[in-house]
Amino acid sequence: MDKHFLSSMFSPATIAMFVGRHDEPQSQTTQARTAYQAITAQRFAGKLIFLDIHASGTLADLATTQADLAIIALPPQEVASALEIAGRIKCHSALVISSGIDAAHAAELHKMATRDGIYLLGPNSMGFQRPHLQLNASVAGPLAAQGPLALVSQSGALTSSILDWAQKNAVGFSTVVSLGPNTAVDMAQVLDFLASDARTHSIVVYLEGITNARRFMSALRAAANAKPVVVLKAGRKRAGNRAALTHSGTIVGSDDVFDAALRRAGAVRVRSFVALFSAAKCLASRYKPTGRRLAIITNGGGPGVLAADWANEIHLDVQPLAPERVAAIQPLMSPVATFSDLIDVSEDAGSEQYRLAIDAANADAQIDGILVIYSPKVGIDGDAIAAAIAAFTRHVSKPLLTCWMGDASVGDSRRLLNDAAIPTFRTPEAAVGAFGNLASFYQNQQLLQQTPPPLSDLADPDVEGARLLIESVLAERRRVLTEMESKALLAAFHIPVTKTLLARSANEAMMIATQLGFPVALKIDSPDISHKSDVQGVALNVLNAVGVRDTFLDMMQNVVRQQPNARINGVTVQNMSNQRRGREVCIGVVTDEPFGPAIAFGAGGTMIELINDRTMELPPLNQFLARRLIERSRVAETLQAWRGAPAVDIEALEQILLRVSEMVCELPQLREMDINPIIVDESGALAVDARIVVDNAAPSVRHYHHLAILPYPSQHEQICPMAGGGEYVVRPVHPDDAQMLQAFVRKLSPESRYFRFVSSMQELPATMLSRFTLIDYDREMALVALYNQTSAGTEGQPVETTRIVGVSRYITNPDRATCEFSLVVADDFKGRGLGSRLMLSIMEFAREKGLTEIEGLVLANNPNMLKLMKNLGFVIKAFPEDPDFKLVTHHLQAN
Repeated sequence: MDKHFLSSMFSPATIAMFVGRHDEPQSQTTQARTAYQAITAQRFAGKLIFLDIHASGTLADLATTQADLAIIALPPQEVASALEIAGRIKCHSALVISSGIDAAHAAELHKMATRDGIYLLGPNSMGFQRPHLQLNASVAGPLAAQGPLALVSQSGALTSSILDWAQKNAVGFSTVVSLGPNTAVDMAQVLDFLASDARTHSIVVYLEGITNARRFMSALRAAANAKPVVVLKAGRKRAGNRAALTHSGTIVGSDDVFDAALRRAGAVRVRSFVALFSAAKCLASRYKPTGRRLAIITNGGGPGVLAADWANEIHLDVQPLAPERVAAIQPLMSPVATFSDLIDVSEDAGSEQYRLAIDAANADAQIDGILVIYSPKVGIDGDAIAAAIAAFTRHVSKPLLTCWMGDASVGDSRRLLNDAAIPTFRTPEAAVGAFGNLASFYQNQQLLQQTPPPLSDLADPDVEGARLLIESVLAERRRVLTEMESKALLAAFHIPVTKTLLARSANEAMMIATQLGFPVALKIDSPDISHKSDVQGVALNVLNAVGVRDTFLDMMQNVVRQQPNARINGVTVQNMSNQRRGREVCIGVVTDEPFGPAIAFGAGGTMIELINDRTMELPPLNQFLARRLIERSRVAETLQAWRGAPAVDIEALEQILLRVSEMVCELPQLREMDINPIIVDESGALAVDARIVVDNAAPSVRHYHHLAILPYPSQHEQICPMAGGGEYVVRPVHPDDAQMLQAFVRKLSPESRYFRFVSSMQELPATMLSRFTLIDYDREMALVALYNQTSAGTEGQPVETTRIVGVSRYITNPDRATCEFSLVVADDFKGRGLGSRLMLSIMEFAREKGLTEIEGLVLANNPNMLKLMKNLGFVIKAFPEDPDFKLVTHHLQAN
């Protein structure tokens, strides 16, 4: 049960191939002939058998035939018959290499495969390659060379082009998968397999669109948590979006939201074909990515300036050497060497000068990465410099990239650097871009580690009041809230808003304005008018009562003339903001197809469309994510001390973002929101105007199914009494639990570790530790039991520490109806009721998710666990695949 469910496809022992009469090539389709030649061009590591649907033998013959994978390369009208035979010979997976099968025909094939328990890649797929198995189950070209890189592509044509390019550029692959449209095994499932594939060190993805945002984000986050994932996405602009939609049959969505999704998943996005592989090469190197501060070492000013220009363009920091480092190496450098921003070692620099500069940059704590540029110079041996760097690289702990410019005279140097696994590039811009990908990966991995709950730790909002307000609007068959309703909704979540009152006549407007105090702002209030300024429905800085009266009357006349059918409630009156040095920002919500709601931040005011300053983030947010969202905007620079105005209260903005995140999580009816402007200064932030659009939502979304990323399920934390006295806390695992979990595993007895992991390992490997603590709460759950204990500190003072004393977890099986569990309890806490409580809690969580059965494997020589399973009502039976285990199952009946 530890094998991945797609192992039968990508690591088959036996393959049954349907290509027609392989001994009569003239009777085969072109794709069948190509597939046959591809798979027989090398000796497959497993067993290969050929079947003909027209002469496949009797049922008795088929009963003796078994295969893990069926490869079907037949005309569309014959695919169903071959798939039927694949089911009879107990194939677990099938690949359909074909073209021209429409969505309706594909749906019928999916049904057949599901009925027989077959994982179906295709139809309309170009197949896959597994070079280490000598398996070319594709029509995408010759078998690729072996390597640590995996490629998953939604375009068959691009797959062929990449393989052709890789052959010339000595790029090897662990796996190549071409999905194609209408495939049953999708991008998310392939990513899930590659995340656990030991031969895959990094993953490159060509993506046109996705069909299920939650599953895609779940798989991508799991994969990016295990190894670098680089994504090239088509359809960035509107025309590309349309082309991608018609080509792959998937939903593309907003490019800004897609960017936000990739960042939150910990993946790196590139914009070009070549950058796809340079990024993967750098990310798979031995260097651990860190920050954005790049030292540029060059023997020529021009190339160094080009590199610095591009670094500034992509928001990297060109970091000079610290003064003490300069002082240490300057006497050993050329008299004309400079160390201002660039480290210009001068034109006559040799290998020793380069080595000194690299060593100094490596030792400088303010530098995160090093770029070495060499321009060919007469009398200077570039090969010797490259050889010296290659020999010295083992002493370098930071990312080291090189750019050997030119072509005819630097080929050997590039080979030396490549052989030493030092990323090398032809242009300064390409090298800087590659470091930018390293920096983005580091930043995105920080975002990946964030698992906020749906509600922040601020004061509780009036969620029920907000829902009642929305339901009353929808009951009137309206979708757009009035300004008064919008501000009431914001106030329910404690977002500070300007005091606003509704006037239905000119006299009423004058009285309200006099009570509020001048100057005031007047705005038309109508459920049918979204943009008030477009119909002259906004007046600012009205200074007296007469002005209020005249403005009210003029506004009503103008609006009625321009929008005669609009329903008008009246005119709202509010104070003008007295934040004279305040900055105007905008916080909004958009609903994307397919990623759902996303939160936007940027510059506000009437010029918002022209400025086009908008950064996006997927909810839920915490303070870390909110601050990063603000920092990515262009307006962020003005929020510091700016043109004589003091820095604004950033924390006030962050709190509004957290409140908006709460609204998005708790109000699935929310479709669009623009809080514009929010005026913020050193004293706080105030929402001046808001536009909110709502719509009906399915009941199931109350459990946050409308979000692409499931929030941390903080509502499942519980305090439990312990047999024999004391209590402990059971809660879902969190990424911050990694050190506690490692300590827990180390303290287990060898027997307990073996019973849990069927291994003699003494601690969790780093990848497993990360996978066990950063989980997707949608498809899996891990509950930890925490116990607080007091011990004597170094000075005899009592110190309270928290330790993990038990863990239960489940992961959903591919059928999405059942799950597999595991359980382990600390040796010194056995027999105190923790095992029962952890199992009952994990079963209840699985039941809430709609799962119907929970199962697990227990070693037959583990009597205590088997006894616990029996007491909890599990059915215990033999496990046919291994007599050392018992299979325990429990039906999860709904309460």
